[in-house]
Amino acid sequence: MSGLLTGADAHPGDYPTVRAVEFMGRYIAKRTGGRLGIKVFAGGQLGNETDTLEITSFGGIDLNRVNFAPLNSFEPMTLPFSLPFIFDSVSHMRRVVDSDVGDEVLASLEPHKLIGLCIYDSGARSFYNARRPITVPADMKGLKIRVPASDLYISMVNALGANAVPIPFSEIYQSLAQGVIDGAENNWPTFVSERHYEVAKYLSLTQHLLTPETLVMSKDSWDRLQPEDQALIREAAKASVIEMRRLWDIRVAEAKATVAASSVEVNEVETQPFAELMRPVWDQFITTPAQKRVVQRILEMKEG
Repeated sequence: MSGLLTGADAHPGDYPTVRAVEFMGRYIAKRTGGRLGIKVFAGGQLGNETDTLEITSFGGIDLNRVNFAPLNSFEPMTLPFSLPFIFDSVSHMRRVVDSDVGDEVLASLEPHKLIGLCIYDSGARSFYNARRPITVPADMKGLKIRVPASDLYISMVNALGANAVPIPFSEIYQSLAQGVIDGAENNWPTFVSERHYEVAKYLSLTQHLLTPETLVMSKDSWDRLQPEDQALIREAAKASVIEMRRLWDIRVAEAKATVAASSVEVNEVETQPFAELMRPVWDQFITTPAQKRVVQRILEMKEG
């Protein structure tokens, strides 16, 4: 197999995951004398993540960067990474995904005709709203909080006493401005890049989710590669993680500086009372012995 591999990403062209896969393309192009490369179609050009996953499994797209959330619906072993408060810091999350736990979760995708290549960051997600600071779970009561169309997100927000409102990502700004919703949740860079900080003046650092993202390859495309090219693709993917994290950390620092210069009120949160309310959510989604073993291994890798 030779030529340009196609890559899909819903994030915009300057996003760290897009730039990381482009880095990977340069890596393999250099090592193969230009015989192999990657052309990334960013900004959702090839469809949303659910659609592109299906196309990738059929071999219509070679490489695809997706969040773990859309993988949850068909591969149970991806659910532990998506649990609220399973990770207590970015360093904890990175330690887990870089370990054999990460390898095991990536390997679980192969029966779905996807080859898991590597795991990228998606940042720590926190709640922000236009009504009041959130310092304890009781502050969530009655707030209408936007969530993605995900059973896990809906269960999480409702368990905290708020009202989960599933609406498309593109409608968050307008819905906040018009009072259709009171708040939403996301990471620092998204809070700034989508201008949500202009209409949600309270950011509470709950860091309830550190769900990572992953780069997968179509098994059909993978099987057409020679073994030495497969090894090179894995090597390049691993190298791209280092580049992605470098770019991500810069992006987070820039976003924090923007918020610090704005009128947004940022408050720290004691997360334990929030985490304690997540037990029913964990029990709802973690049901198999294999899932429970992964959860236990993740918890054992916490610091201290």
